[in-house]
Amino acid sequence: MLIRKFSFLISAVLLIVAAVHAQGPSFIPNQQLFPNPNGTSSTQSIAGSIDLTGPFFQSLGTNGRTCGSCHQPSDGMSVSADHAQERFITSDGLDPIFRPVDGANCNHGLDFSTVAARSDAYSLLRTRGLIRIAITVPATADFVVTNANNQYGCTETGTVSMYRRPLPSTNLRFLSTVMFDGRESTPITGTTKICNPIITNCDPVALANDLKHQSLDATTGHAEGLGDRPTPDEQQQIVDFEMALSTAQMTATAAGRLDARGAYGGPVPLVTQPFFISVNSSVQFILNSLGLVGPEVPGGLTTPGDGSFTPAIFNLYNAWSGLPYPDPRSAIARGQALFNSKPIIITGVAGINDDKLDGGLVSGGVPSLTGTCGTCHDTPNVGNHSFPTPLNIGVGDFAGPAATASKGGLDLSYLPRITVCKKDSVTGAATDICTTTSDLGQAAIDGKYAHVGKLKGPILRGLSARAPYFHNGSAQTLLDAVRFYEIRFGVSFNQQEESDLVSFLSAL
Repeated sequence: MLIRKFSFLISAVLLIVAAVHAQGPSFIPNQQLFPNPNGTSSTQSIAGSIDLTGPFFQSLGTNGRTCGSCHQPSDGMSVSADHAQERFITSDGLDPIFRPVDGANCNHGLDFSTVAARSDAYSLLRTRGLIRIAITVPATADFVVTNANNQYGCTETGTVSMYRRPLPSTNLRFLSTVMFDGRESTPITGTTKICNPIITNCDPVALANDLKHQSLDATTGHAEGLGDRPTPDEQQQIVDFEMALSTAQMTATAAGRLDARGAYGGPVPLVTQPFFISVNSSVQFILNSLGLVGPEVPGGLTTPGDGSFTPAIFNLYNAWSGLPYPDPRSAIARGQALFNSKPIIITGVAGINDDKLDGGLVSGGVPSLTGTCGTCHDTPNVGNHSFPTPLNIGVGDFAGPAATASKGGLDLSYLPRITVCKKDSVTGAATDICTTTSDLGQAAIDGKYAHVGKLKGPILRGLSARAPYFHNGSAQTLLDAVRFYEIRFGVSFNQQEESDLVSFLSAL
């Protein structure tokens, strides 16, 4: 099995490389199966196939990288840590994904002269699939970074180094904001907030424009481009290519085809899955819990969506719910039911419990809220948040019950410890109101202390193709991710429920 997986990966990588140099196949057929630890994933393009000849797979910068370097068809249009490690082995760490600019743990003070040295320098990319994201703190920030304890050498406090997983460049029509911190969907960076033009007077092509901007920024930064590429025409081609893609798990190791016997797994149903910004938004549910509906919302703002919310986010495997208990398809259906219905007491989440909701709809938050997985993953059959709602659930924080591996939580020891203190509003000096985190989140973009650690939740489809999980790769497996939520929110899953929920997540 390991040999088959290894040889398949090499074939997939060489396929892309050959296509770039016009020496091999120029496309990947729709629904080509790519193996992963839980079965296979596949991608469907409305263009008829995955074109490997366009600017997405061309080197537009100066260091040999393409968009495809970090967004591999074999990895659900992202990159898995396992495959990054295999690419390191086969290239002695010279594959274009391994570049000091941001593939290395730091871009200065490291040795790249030997294979062993490169192995150390690129350890976070090899083991966690992480890219270094360096962002300069806004001069107008109401906080100061007092210390960046970074074991890899990037200890600068003005431009802070953080480490994040590459987001998938597929299923993009379901996005409510671009990038984990939303930096490609905000006027702060010259881009536009994505919204629902039916509800709000806004740009109906904001998503496409934001993705064009992102393609230019990515080439200038990750590929060390000169700013002249991609051209406007190439930007449009990249966006058209990305927006045509739908990706999902296609088979499960024990259950087989995920579109069999009336189920709707795989990428094809995603092509026609209805969506608009704020569809089934849980914000309405939270507002209702406060007794605030419609015109009662402060500021006279319109509540999102059509005023309805159901926690039954997924219905992909309803047809399997009546199968006998030992059937592995039954386990997937039971996991879906748990995702849709298991009560979760949500507390301590910045963005829900102790801060403004969704851009200021409600001040003060909700101290405690009984929700489900769908409260934060409300987009039907997709699983991200349908309304731009950056949250901090504690994945990157060093304090709290879920942050210590010795207590069964997440291991964050490989991440920097960034100390952030709120400024005095009069003197501008650091106060004693401080927090220590591994990622500034949205605060690095808008300069607001209240937004430290806030990030968007990614789309859940295609999870099995792109381990590890969370923005910082801190959950090596889906079971690790499930157990984080158990510890963080006190959810009681028995062993069978854990297994069922993992089976379901693996089938997305």
